[in-house]
Amino acid sequence: MNTPHTKPVHEAPLTFVDPRHFKANTQVAVDDAHLRKSFRSAMDFLQTKRAAHFGTAQGALPPDGPAEVRDAKTAFETLRRQGEAIRQYSLSKLPDLLEQLDAQLTARGVQVHWASTPAEANALFLAIAQQHGARGMVKGKSMVSEEIELNHRMAEHGITCLESDMGEYIVQLAGERPSHIIMPAIHKTKQQIAELFAQHIPGTSYTEDVDELIATGRRVLRHEFRDAKIGVSGVNFLVAETGSLVLVENEGNGRMCTTVPEVHIAITGIEKVVEKLEHVLPLYALLTRSATGQAVTTYLNVITGPRRVQGEAPELDGPRELHLILLDNGRSQAYREADFRPTLQCIRCGACMNHCPVYARIGGLAYGTTYPGPIGSIISPHLMGLDPTQDLPTASSLCGACGEVCPVGIPIPELLMQLRHAAKHEAEPGHAPLAGQASARDWKEEAAWKTWAKLSSSPTLYRNFVGLAGRLSWLTPPWQAGWTAHRTPLKPASQSLRARLKGAGLE
Repeated sequence: MNTPHTKPVHEAPLTFVDPRHFKANTQVAVDDAHLRKSFRSAMDFLQTKRAAHFGTAQGALPPDGPAEVRDAKTAFETLRRQGEAIRQYSLSKLPDLLEQLDAQLTARGVQVHWASTPAEANALFLAIAQQHGARGMVKGKSMVSEEIELNHRMAEHGITCLESDMGEYIVQLAGERPSHIIMPAIHKTKQQIAELFAQHIPGTSYTEDVDELIATGRRVLRHEFRDAKIGVSGVNFLVAETGSLVLVENEGNGRMCTTVPEVHIAITGIEKVVEKLEHVLPLYALLTRSATGQAVTTYLNVITGPRRVQGEAPELDGPRELHLILLDNGRSQAYREADFRPTLQCIRCGACMNHCPVYARIGGLAYGTTYPGPIGSIISPHLMGLDPTQDLPTASSLCGACGEVCPVGIPIPELLMQLRHAAKHEAEPGHAPLAGQASARDWKEEAAWKTWAKLSSSPTLYRNFVGLAGRLSWLTPPWQAGWTAHRTPLKPASQSLRARLKGAGLE
Protein backbone atom coordinates (compact mmCIF):
# COMPACT_ATOMS: atom_id res chain seq x y z
CA MET A 1 0.00 0.00 0.00
CA ASN A 2 2.77 2.44 0.80
CA THR A 3 4.30 4.02 -2.23
CA PRO A 4 8.05 4.37 -2.65
CA HIS A 5 7.54 7.96 -1.53
CA THR A 6 6.59 7.10 2.03
CA LYS A 7 7.85 5.11 4.96
CA PRO A 8 5.39 2.71 6.62
CA VAL A 9 3.23 4.48 9.16
CA HIS A 10 3.35 3.53 12.84
CA GLU A 11 2.42 -0.07 13.42
CA ALA A 12 3.49 -0.24 17.05
CA PRO A 13 0.93 -0.94 19.78
CA LEU A 14 -1.07 2.05 20.85
CA THR A 15 0.59 4.48 23.17
CA PHE A 16 -2.80 5.78 24.19
CA VAL A 17 -3.10 7.14 27.68
CA ASP A 18 -5.01 4.95 30.12
CA PRO A 19 -8.07 6.84 31.47
CA ARG A 20 -7.30 5.34 34.89
CA HIS A 21 -4.30 7.69 34.99
CA PHE A 22 -6.43 10.74 34.27
CA LYS A 23 -5.55 12.68 37.42
CA ALA A 24 -1.81 12.19 36.94
CA ASN A 25 -2.14 13.11 33.25
CA THR A 26 -3.91 16.35 34.08
CA GLN A 27 -0.99 17.42 36.26
CA VAL A 28 1.43 16.79 33.39
CA ALA A 29 -0.81 18.75 31.01
CA VAL A 30 -1.25 21.68 33.40
CA ASP A 31 2.50 21.89 33.87
CA ASP A 32 2.98 22.18 30.09
CA ALA A 33 2.74 25.93 29.49
CA HIS A 34 3.06 25.51 25.73
CA LEU A 35 0.17 23.05 25.58
CA ARG A 36 -2.09 25.28 27.66
CA LYS A 37 -1.27 28.28 25.47
CA SER A 38 -1.98 26.31 22.29
CA PHE A 39 -5.35 25.04 23.49
CA ARG A 40 -6.40 28.37 24.94
CA SER A 41 -5.77 30.19 21.66
CA ALA A 42 -7.42 27.38 19.64
CA MET A 43 -10.52 27.33 21.83
CA ASP A 44 -10.80 31.13 21.68
CA PHE A 45 -10.63 30.93 17.89
CA LEU A 46 -13.34 28.27 17.66
CA GLN A 47 -15.58 30.08 20.14
CA THR A 48 -15.32 33.26 18.08
CA LYS A 49 -16.16 31.40 14.87
CA ARG A 50 -19.24 29.84 16.45
CA ALA A 51 -20.33 33.13 18.02
CA ALA A 52 -20.44 34.71 14.55
CA HIS A 53 -23.48 32.48 13.88
CA PHE A 54 -25.03 31.86 17.28
CA GLY A 55 -23.76 34.59 19.64
CA THR A 56 -21.80 33.89 22.78
CA ALA A 57 -22.45 31.18 25.33
CA GLN A 58 -22.39 33.41 28.39
CA GLY A 59 -26.01 33.27 29.50
CA ALA A 60 -28.92 35.44 28.49
CA LEU A 61 -28.29 38.64 26.61
CA PRO A 62 -29.36 42.00 28.06
CA PRO A 63 -32.51 43.48 26.50
CA ASP A 64 -30.47 46.42 25.20
CA GLY A 65 -27.73 44.22 23.69
CA PRO A 66 -26.78 44.49 20.00
CA ALA A 67 -29.73 43.52 17.84
CA GLU A 68 -27.69 41.29 15.55
CA VAL A 69 -26.37 39.32 18.52
CA ARG A 70 -29.86 38.93 19.98
CA ASP A 71 -31.05 37.72 16.59
CA ALA A 72 -28.21 35.19 16.45
CA LYS A 73 -29.11 33.83 19.87
CA THR A 74 -32.75 33.60 18.91
CA ALA A 75 -31.85 31.80 15.70
CA PHE A 76 -29.70 29.37 17.65
CA GLU A 77 -32.41 28.62 20.18
CA THR A 78 -34.96 28.03 17.43
CA LEU A 79 -32.63 25.74 15.48
CA ARG A 80 -31.52 23.97 18.62
CA ARG A 81 -35.06 23.15 19.66
CA GLN A 82 -35.61 21.70 16.19
CA GLY A 83 -32.41 19.67 16.31
CA GLU A 84 -33.12 18.41 19.81
CA ALA A 85 -36.63 17.36 18.80
CA ILE A 86 -35.30 15.47 15.76
CA ARG A 87 -32.71 13.62 17.79
CA GLN A 88 -35.19 12.72 20.54
CA TYR A 89 -37.76 11.61 17.97
CA SER A 90 -35.17 9.49 16.16
CA LEU A 91 -34.04 7.84 19.39
CA SER A 92 -37.63 7.15 20.41
CA LYS A 93 -37.99 5.08 17.22
CA LEU A 94 -34.44 3.75 17.10
CA PRO A 95 -35.15 -0.01 16.80
CA ASP A 96 -37.72 0.52 14.03
CA LEU A 97 -35.53 3.00 12.17
CA LEU A 98 -32.55 0.64 12.26
CA GLU A 99 -34.66 -2.16 10.78
CA GLN A 100 -35.97 0.19 8.09
CA LEU A 101 -32.44 1.38 7.34
CA ASP A 102 -31.15 -2.18 7.04
CA ALA A 103 -33.93 -3.10 4.61
CA GLN A 104 -33.45 0.01 2.46
CA LEU A 105 -29.68 -0.34 2.29
CA THR A 106 -29.88 -4.05 1.47
CA ALA A 107 -32.33 -3.31 -1.33
CA ARG A 108 -29.77 -0.89 -2.79
CA GLY A 109 -26.96 -3.41 -2.73
CA VAL A 110 -25.28 -2.34 0.51
CA GLN A 111 -24.04 -5.15 2.76
CA VAL A 112 -25.07 -4.28 6.33
CA HIS A 113 -23.18 -5.74 9.28
CA TRP A 114 -23.92 -5.47 12.99
CA ALA A 115 -21.20 -5.44 15.62
CA SER A 116 -21.76 -5.50 19.38
CA THR A 117 -18.14 -4.92 20.33
CA PRO A 118 -14.97 -3.43 18.83
CA ALA A 119 -13.61 -6.97 18.43
CA GLU A 120 -16.58 -7.96 16.28
CA ALA A 121 -16.21 -4.80 14.16
CA ASN A 122 -12.51 -5.43 13.61
CA ALA A 123 -13.23 -9.06 12.69
CA LEU A 124 -15.61 -7.80 9.99
CA PHE A 125 -12.98 -5.42 8.61
CA LEU A 126 -10.41 -8.20 8.58
CA ALA A 127 -12.73 -10.66 6.84
CA ILE A 128 -13.56 -8.14 4.09
CA ALA A 129 -9.89 -7.25 3.62
CA GLN A 130 -8.87 -10.91 3.39
CA GLN A 131 -11.70 -11.64 0.97
CA HIS A 132 -10.27 -9.02 -1.39
CA GLY A 133 -6.62 -9.75 -0.70
CA ALA A 134 -6.12 -6.19 0.51
CA ARG A 135 -2.90 -5.33 2.30
CA GLY A 136 -3.91 -1.75 2.96
CA MET A 137 -6.82 0.60 3.47
CA VAL A 138 -7.09 4.35 3.12
CA LYS A 139 -9.33 5.95 5.70
CA GLY A 140 -11.28 9.16 5.98
CA LYS A 141 -11.94 10.76 9.34
CA SER A 142 -13.92 8.42 11.59
CA MET A 143 -14.02 8.62 15.37
CA VAL A 144 -15.81 5.26 15.54
CA SER A 145 -12.83 3.64 13.80
CA GLU A 146 -10.68 5.27 16.49
CA GLU A 147 -13.05 3.80 19.06
CA ILE A 148 -12.35 0.26 17.83
CA GLU A 149 -8.62 1.01 17.31
CA LEU A 150 -8.96 -0.13 13.71
CA ASN A 151 -5.50 0.94 12.55
CA HIS A 152 -3.70 -1.02 15.19
CA ARG A 153 -5.87 -4.10 15.04
CA MET A 154 -5.38 -4.30 11.27
CA ALA A 155 -1.64 -3.79 11.67
CA GLU A 156 -1.56 -6.94 13.80
CA HIS A 157 -2.58 -8.82 10.63
CA GLY A 158 -0.16 -7.02 8.33
CA ILE A 159 -2.75 -4.63 6.91
CA THR A 160 -1.86 -0.96 6.77
CA CYS A 161 -4.63 1.52 7.48
CA LEU A 162 -3.57 5.01 6.45
CA GLU A 163 -5.33 8.15 7.65
CA SER A 164 -6.17 10.58 4.84
CA ASP A 165 -7.62 13.44 6.88
CA MET A 166 -4.69 15.83 7.26
CA GLY A 167 -5.05 16.16 11.02
CA GLU A 168 -5.45 12.41 11.48
CA TYR A 169 -2.47 11.81 9.19
CA ILE A 170 -0.33 14.06 11.38
CA VAL A 171 -1.28 12.36 14.65
CA GLN A 172 -0.81 8.94 13.02
CA LEU A 173 2.73 9.88 12.06
CA ALA A 174 3.28 11.03 15.64
CA GLY A 175 1.88 7.76 17.06
CA GLU A 176 -0.77 9.64 18.98
CA ARG A 177 -4.54 9.71 19.10
CA PRO A 178 -6.67 12.73 18.15
CA SER A 179 -6.87 15.35 20.88
CA HIS A 180 -10.08 16.86 19.47
CA ILE A 181 -12.88 15.12 17.58
CA ILE A 182 -13.04 17.82 14.88
CA MET A 183 -9.42 19.01 14.79
CA PRO A 184 -7.33 15.94 15.65
CA ALA A 185 -3.92 17.67 15.56
CA ILE A 186 -4.99 20.88 17.26
CA HIS A 187 -2.27 20.39 19.89
CA LYS A 188 0.52 20.33 17.31
CA THR A 189 2.56 23.37 16.29
CA LYS A 190 3.73 23.91 12.72
CA GLN A 191 7.27 23.30 13.94
CA GLN A 192 6.30 19.88 15.31
CA ILE A 193 4.47 19.02 12.08
CA ALA A 194 7.46 20.11 10.01
CA GLU A 195 9.70 17.82 12.05
CA LEU A 196 7.29 14.89 11.60
CA PHE A 197 7.10 15.33 7.83
CA ALA A 198 10.87 15.67 7.49
CA GLN A 199 11.36 12.55 9.61
CA HIS A 200 8.70 10.28 8.07
CA ILE A 201 8.33 11.38 4.42
CA PRO A 202 11.47 10.68 2.36
CA GLY A 203 12.71 13.60 0.33
CA THR A 204 10.90 16.15 2.47
CA SER A 205 12.92 19.02 3.84
CA TYR A 206 12.09 20.81 7.05
CA THR A 207 9.86 23.77 6.36
CA GLU A 208 7.48 25.80 8.49
CA ASP A 209 5.57 27.05 5.46
CA VAL A 210 2.02 25.82 6.14
CA ASP A 211 0.96 25.77 2.49
CA GLU A 212 4.02 23.72 1.59
CA LEU A 213 3.34 21.28 4.43
CA ILE A 214 -0.25 20.79 3.30
CA ALA A 215 0.88 20.29 -0.30
CA THR A 216 3.37 17.65 0.83
CA GLY A 217 0.70 15.75 2.73
CA ARG A 218 -1.72 15.86 -0.19
CA ARG A 219 0.92 14.65 -2.63
CA VAL A 220 1.67 11.62 -0.47
CA LEU A 221 -1.97 10.78 0.15
CA ARG A 222 -2.98 11.05 -3.50
CA HIS A 223 -0.87 7.97 -4.30
CA GLU A 224 -2.67 6.07 -1.55
CA PHE A 225 -6.14 6.87 -2.90
CA ARG A 226 -5.06 5.54 -6.29
CA ASP A 227 -3.58 2.30 -5.02
CA ALA A 228 -5.85 1.30 -2.12
CA LYS A 229 -8.33 -1.54 -2.64
CA ILE A 230 -10.44 -0.52 0.33
CA GLY A 231 -11.60 2.91 1.43
CA VAL A 232 -12.93 3.44 4.96
CA SER A 233 -15.13 6.26 6.19
CA GLY A 234 -17.33 7.26 9.07
CA VAL A 235 -20.90 8.47 8.75
CA ASN A 236 -22.44 11.62 10.21
CA PHE A 237 -26.08 10.71 9.64
CA LEU A 238 -27.97 7.64 8.43
CA VAL A 239 -31.31 8.15 6.69
CA ALA A 240 -33.73 5.25 7.21
CA GLU A 241 -36.28 6.34 4.62
CA THR A 242 -33.86 6.49 1.70
CA GLY A 243 -31.12 4.14 2.90
CA SER A 244 -28.50 6.88 2.64
CA LEU A 245 -25.18 7.53 4.35
CA VAL A 246 -24.46 11.23 4.87
CA LEU A 247 -20.84 12.29 5.25
CA VAL A 248 -19.80 15.85 6.14
CA GLU A 249 -16.23 16.98 5.40
CA ASN A 250 -14.01 19.81 4.19
CA GLU A 251 -10.93 18.25 2.64
CA GLY A 252 -12.39 16.04 -0.05
CA ASN A 253 -10.56 13.02 1.30
CA GLY A 254 -13.84 11.53 2.44
CA ARG A 255 -15.19 11.62 -1.10
CA MET A 256 -11.94 10.12 -2.39
CA CYS A 257 -12.10 7.27 0.16
CA THR A 258 -15.72 6.51 -0.70
CA THR A 259 -15.45 6.66 -4.48
CA VAL A 260 -11.96 5.72 -5.72
CA PRO A 261 -11.26 2.30 -4.10
CA GLU A 262 -13.18 -0.72 -5.35
CA VAL A 263 -14.55 -1.42 -1.87
CA HIS A 264 -15.96 1.11 0.58
CA ILE A 265 -16.47 0.18 4.24
CA ALA A 266 -18.38 2.70 6.37
CA ILE A 267 -18.60 2.37 10.13
CA THR A 268 -20.71 4.28 12.60
CA GLY A 269 -22.63 3.99 15.84
CA ILE A 270 -26.21 2.74 15.87
CA GLU A 271 -27.49 6.05 17.24
CA LYS A 272 -26.76 8.09 14.07
CA VAL A 273 -29.97 7.17 12.25
CA VAL A 274 -32.77 9.66 11.47
CA GLU A 275 -36.05 8.89 9.79
CA LYS A 276 -36.12 11.26 6.80
CA LEU A 277 -33.69 13.14 4.62
CA GLU A 278 -35.35 16.42 5.64
CA HIS A 279 -34.30 15.70 9.23
CA VAL A 280 -30.66 15.96 8.18
CA LEU A 281 -30.83 19.61 7.14
CA PRO A 282 -31.31 21.23 10.60
CA LEU A 283 -28.75 18.87 12.11
CA TYR A 284 -26.27 19.70 9.34
CA ALA A 285 -26.78 23.44 9.95
CA LEU A 286 -26.17 22.94 13.67
CA LEU A 287 -23.17 20.68 13.13
CA THR A 288 -21.13 22.88 10.84
CA ARG A 289 -21.83 26.13 12.69
CA SER A 290 -21.15 24.59 16.09
CA ALA A 291 -18.02 22.69 15.03
CA THR A 292 -16.01 25.08 12.88
CA GLY A 293 -18.22 28.15 12.54
CA GLN A 294 -18.97 27.37 8.89
CA ALA A 295 -22.38 27.94 7.36
CA VAL A 296 -21.70 24.89 5.17
CA THR A 297 -18.78 22.55 4.71
CA THR A 298 -16.93 22.16 1.43
CA TYR A 299 -18.40 18.70 0.84
CA LEU A 300 -21.67 17.05 1.82
CA ASN A 301 -21.75 13.47 0.52
CA VAL A 302 -25.00 11.51 0.32
CA ILE A 303 -24.20 7.89 -0.53
CA THR A 304 -27.03 5.57 -1.49
CA GLY A 305 -25.55 2.27 -2.58
CA PRO A 306 -22.52 1.08 -4.56
CA ARG A 307 -21.93 1.69 -8.26
CA ARG A 308 -24.91 0.57 -10.38
CA VAL A 309 -23.58 -1.63 -13.15
CA GLN A 310 -26.89 -2.95 -14.46
CA GLY A 311 -29.43 -1.25 -16.73
CA GLU A 312 -29.22 1.02 -19.74
CA ALA A 313 -26.89 3.54 -18.14
CA PRO A 314 -24.40 1.71 -15.93
CA GLU A 315 -22.40 4.00 -13.67
CA LEU A 316 -18.68 4.37 -14.38
CA ASP A 317 -17.43 5.43 -10.95
CA GLY A 318 -17.95 4.70 -7.31
CA PRO A 319 -17.17 1.54 -5.32
CA ARG A 320 -18.29 -1.81 -6.66
CA GLU A 321 -18.94 -3.00 -3.12
CA LEU A 322 -20.27 -1.04 -0.16
CA HIS A 323 -20.38 -2.29 3.42
CA LEU A 324 -21.88 -0.58 6.46
CA ILE A 325 -20.84 -1.69 9.96
CA LEU A 326 -23.23 -0.58 12.70
CA LEU A 327 -21.51 -0.60 16.09
CA ASP A 328 -23.18 -0.86 19.48
CA ASN A 329 -20.26 -0.92 21.95
CA GLY A 330 -22.21 0.20 25.01
CA ARG A 331 -24.69 2.46 23.26
CA SER A 332 -27.53 0.08 24.12
CA GLN A 333 -26.78 0.64 27.78
CA ALA A 334 -27.22 4.40 27.40
CA TYR A 335 -30.37 3.78 25.33
CA ARG A 336 -31.82 1.37 27.90
CA GLU A 337 -31.80 3.89 30.74
CA ALA A 338 -34.09 6.85 30.04
CA ASP A 339 -31.95 9.10 32.26
CA PHE A 340 -28.86 8.45 30.13
CA ARG A 341 -30.51 8.28 26.70
CA PRO A 342 -29.89 12.00 25.91
CA THR A 343 -26.20 11.07 25.68
CA LEU A 344 -26.99 9.52 22.29
CA GLN A 345 -28.39 12.79 20.92
CA CYS A 346 -24.80 13.93 20.25
CA ILE A 347 -23.90 14.89 16.67
CA ARG A 348 -20.13 15.10 17.43
CA CYS A 349 -19.66 18.82 16.80
CA GLY A 350 -17.17 19.34 19.64
CA ALA A 351 -18.75 22.63 20.80
CA CYS A 352 -18.82 21.40 24.41
CA MET A 353 -15.05 20.85 24.27
CA ASN A 354 -14.41 24.26 22.77
CA HIS A 355 -16.23 25.95 25.66
CA CYS A 356 -15.07 23.71 28.52
CA PRO A 357 -12.62 25.43 30.91
CA VAL A 358 -11.19 22.04 31.94
CA TYR A 359 -10.59 20.82 28.37
CA ALA A 360 -9.03 24.17 27.42
CA ARG A 361 -6.41 23.70 30.14
CA ILE A 362 -5.53 20.02 29.81
CA GLY A 363 -6.31 19.23 26.15
CA GLY A 364 -7.71 15.96 24.84
CA LEU A 365 -4.88 13.49 25.31
CA ALA A 366 -5.04 13.61 29.11
CA TYR A 367 -8.48 11.95 29.09
CA GLY A 368 -7.11 8.74 27.55
CA THR A 369 -10.36 8.10 25.68
CA THR A 370 -11.48 8.38 22.07
CA TYR A 371 -13.91 11.15 22.93
CA PRO A 372 -12.38 13.73 25.29
CA GLY A 373 -13.96 16.72 26.98
CA PRO A 374 -17.50 16.92 28.37
CA ILE A 375 -19.06 14.65 25.73
CA GLY A 376 -16.33 12.09 26.31
CA SER A 377 -16.96 12.22 30.04
CA ILE A 378 -20.60 11.23 29.56
CA ILE A 379 -20.25 8.73 26.71
CA SER A 380 -16.99 6.96 27.61
CA PRO A 381 -18.45 5.36 30.79
CA HIS A 382 -20.97 3.59 28.55
CA LEU A 383 -18.36 2.54 25.97
CA MET A 384 -15.67 1.44 28.42
CA GLY A 385 -17.48 0.97 31.74
CA LEU A 386 -17.36 3.15 34.83
CA ASP A 387 -14.40 1.37 36.38
CA PRO A 388 -11.64 2.81 34.14
CA THR A 389 -13.52 6.08 33.50
CA GLN A 390 -14.79 6.88 37.00
CA ASP A 391 -12.70 10.06 37.27
CA LEU A 392 -13.89 11.59 33.99
CA PRO A 393 -17.34 12.77 35.21
CA THR A 394 -15.52 14.66 37.97
CA ALA A 395 -13.47 16.59 35.38
CA SER A 396 -15.94 19.42 35.33
CA SER A 397 -16.58 22.56 37.32
CA LEU A 398 -20.30 22.19 36.41
CA CYS A 399 -20.22 25.77 35.11
CA GLY A 400 -22.84 24.73 32.56
CA ALA A 401 -21.07 26.08 29.45
CA CYS A 402 -21.14 22.64 27.76
CA GLY A 403 -24.90 22.35 28.16
CA GLU A 404 -25.39 25.98 27.12
CA VAL A 405 -23.69 25.53 23.74
CA CYS A 406 -24.81 21.99 22.93
CA PRO A 407 -26.70 22.30 19.62
CA VAL A 408 -29.03 19.40 20.38
CA GLY A 409 -29.80 20.24 23.99
CA ILE A 410 -27.94 17.46 25.80
CA PRO A 411 -28.09 18.21 29.56
CA ILE A 412 -24.41 17.44 30.01
CA PRO A 413 -24.01 18.82 33.58
CA GLU A 414 -26.98 16.74 34.78
CA LEU A 415 -25.59 13.61 33.08
CA LEU A 416 -22.20 14.20 34.71
CA MET A 417 -23.89 14.33 38.12
CA GLN A 418 -25.81 11.12 37.41
CA LEU A 419 -22.60 9.33 36.42
CA ARG A 420 -20.83 10.60 39.53
CA HIS A 421 -23.66 9.11 41.59
CA ALA A 422 -23.58 5.85 39.63
CA ALA A 423 -19.83 5.52 40.18
CA LYS A 424 -20.35 5.75 43.96
CA HIS A 425 -23.63 3.91 44.50
CA GLU A 426 -25.35 0.66 43.59
CA ALA A 427 -28.16 0.80 41.05
CA GLU A 428 -31.59 1.81 42.32
CA PRO A 429 -34.19 -0.99 42.59
CA GLY A 430 -35.79 -1.64 39.22
CA HIS A 431 -32.77 -0.36 37.28
CA ALA A 432 -30.12 -2.57 35.71
CA PRO A 433 -26.62 -1.57 36.85
CA LEU A 434 -24.31 0.24 34.46
CA ALA A 435 -21.08 -1.50 33.54
CA GLY A 436 -18.75 -0.72 36.43
CA GLN A 437 -21.55 0.66 38.61
CA ALA A 438 -20.32 1.62 42.12
CA SER A 439 -16.70 0.98 41.11
CA ALA A 440 -15.64 4.18 42.89
CA ARG A 441 -17.48 3.30 46.06
CA ASP A 442 -15.39 4.13 49.14
CA TRP A 443 -16.64 2.73 52.43
CA LYS A 444 -14.68 5.25 54.51
CA GLU A 445 -16.06 8.18 52.53
CA GLU A 446 -19.55 6.72 52.73
CA ALA A 447 -19.28 6.28 56.51
CA ALA A 448 -18.03 9.85 56.87
CA TRP A 449 -20.99 11.26 54.95
CA LYS A 450 -23.47 9.12 56.89
CA THR A 451 -21.97 10.38 60.14
CA TRP A 452 -22.17 13.95 58.91
CA ALA A 453 -25.79 13.47 57.87
CA LYS A 454 -26.62 12.07 61.31
CA LEU A 455 -24.97 15.01 63.10
CA SER A 456 -26.59 17.59 60.84
CA SER A 457 -30.06 16.16 61.37
CA SER A 458 -29.98 16.74 65.12
CA PRO A 459 -29.37 20.28 66.52
CA THR A 460 -28.25 18.89 69.86
CA LEU A 461 -25.78 16.45 68.33
CA TYR A 462 -24.48 19.13 65.96
CA ARG A 463 -23.88 21.70 68.74
CA ASN A 464 -22.10 19.12 70.87
CA PHE A 465 -19.97 18.02 67.93
CA VAL A 466 -18.98 21.59 67.02
CA GLY A 467 -18.09 22.40 70.59
CA LEU A 468 -16.01 19.26 70.99
CA ALA A 469 -14.28 19.75 67.63
CA GLY A 470 -13.30 23.30 68.61
CA ARG A 471 -11.80 22.20 71.90
CA LEU A 472 -9.91 19.33 70.26
CA SER A 473 -8.82 21.21 67.16
CA TRP A 474 -5.19 20.65 68.13
CA LEU A 475 -5.74 16.99 67.22
CA THR A 476 -6.58 17.85 63.62
CA PRO A 477 -4.28 15.76 61.35
CA PRO A 478 -2.06 17.79 59.01
CA TRP A 479 -2.74 15.33 56.16
CA GLN A 480 -6.38 15.12 55.07
CA ALA A 481 -6.45 12.82 52.02
CA GLY A 482 -6.83 14.64 48.70
CA TRP A 483 -7.80 17.94 50.32
CA THR A 484 -4.29 18.81 51.51
CA ALA A 485 -2.68 17.91 48.18
CA HIS A 486 -3.27 21.50 47.06
CA ARG A 487 -4.81 23.24 50.10
CA THR A 488 -4.06 24.03 53.74
CA PRO A 489 -5.54 21.58 56.28
CA LEU A 490 -9.06 22.15 57.54
CA LYS A 491 -9.01 23.04 61.24
CA PRO A 492 -12.11 23.65 63.37
CA ALA A 493 -12.33 27.15 64.87
CA SER A 494 -12.08 27.37 68.62
CA GLN A 495 -15.56 28.91 68.65
CA SER A 496 -18.44 28.45 66.24
CA LEU A 497 -19.82 31.45 64.35
CA ARG A 498 -22.99 31.30 66.41
CA ALA A 499 -20.95 31.43 69.64
CA ARG A 500 -18.95 34.39 68.34
CA LEU A 501 -22.08 36.29 67.36
CA LYS A 502 -23.66 35.51 70.71
CA GLY A 503 -20.52 36.68 72.53
CA ALA A 504 -20.63 39.93 70.56
CA GLY A 505 -24.30 40.42 71.44
CA LEU A 506 -25.34 40.16 67.78
CA GLU A 507 -27.49 37.02 67.88
